[in-house]
Amino acid sequence: PRNIKAFVKLLRQWPASVFIGLNTLFVALMKDPDFGRIDFSTLKFTISGGSALATGTSNDWFDKTGCQISEAYGLTEASPVVSLTPSPGGKQGAVGIALPGTEIRIADDDGNPLAVNEHGELWVRGPQVMQGYLHFPEETAKTVTADGWLKTGDIASVDEDGFLRIHDRMKDMIIVSGFNVYPNEIEGVVSRHPDVTYCAAVGVPDEHSGEAVKLYVVSANPGLTEKDIRDFCAEQLARYKLPKYVEFRDELPLSNVGKVLRRELRDN
Repeated sequence: PRNIKAFVKLLRQWPASVFIGLNTLFVALMKDPDFGRIDFSTLKFTISGGSALATGTSNDWFDKTGCQISEAYGLTEASPVVSLTPSPGGKQGAVGIALPGTEIRIADDDGNPLAVNEHGELWVRGPQVMQGYLHFPEETAKTVTADGWLKTGDIASVDEDGFLRIHDRMKDMIIVSGFNVYPNEIEGVVSRHPDVTYCAAVGVPDEHSGEAVKLYVVSANPGLTEKDIRDFCAEQLARYKLPKYVEFRDELPLSNVGKVLRRELRDN
């Protein structure tokens, strides 16, 4: 919701037992001064989806509500859920295990299955996967294989216990001097800075490295500097992942459901 204060007021009036949101919503709610006045004694289950959940956000939500966030993954083409964190028994940073009857494959560029913990494109097959895009046979052929595998366009890996991790969108990956850089990883680090409200990382052309990382930051602290951000990143990220450019903004472009629109940042 755009009006966070009105939403907080409703949550105070009608305590929830199940709460579903995404990272930007959790952050906005916890920053509202009246958030601490909400009664969370009835809250049994919190689910996050739609975008990457920052570790700091997950920890803060648990500290303030007493309810651990369970991550889920899905997409419209899969109606829309693929995996969900079992409760109890989740893993930090994972988006759960495949739903019953759902197959997942991590594939290389040629569609061959990859080994445990290797990064590749996530393919999904199951009863919830669409037959195709109506009236768009060419797009359907690019997205769904003849034997029913949906190519999600997400870079992912699966560990030895079957837990799925989403690293980023293939189209959002930044290639710096031949190295793959995932915006989600950078954003996950920067979002833990106490003065950062929102952030987004994108790739921009660079004559030396092909692409470079540009970071957009929203902060309530006018004294926060580019050097502060770079120093904070340098403590936790490899050198080639460090933001070359940092731009402060009053707000970031968001979709109707609160996802940061990286495409708009790249285009502008």
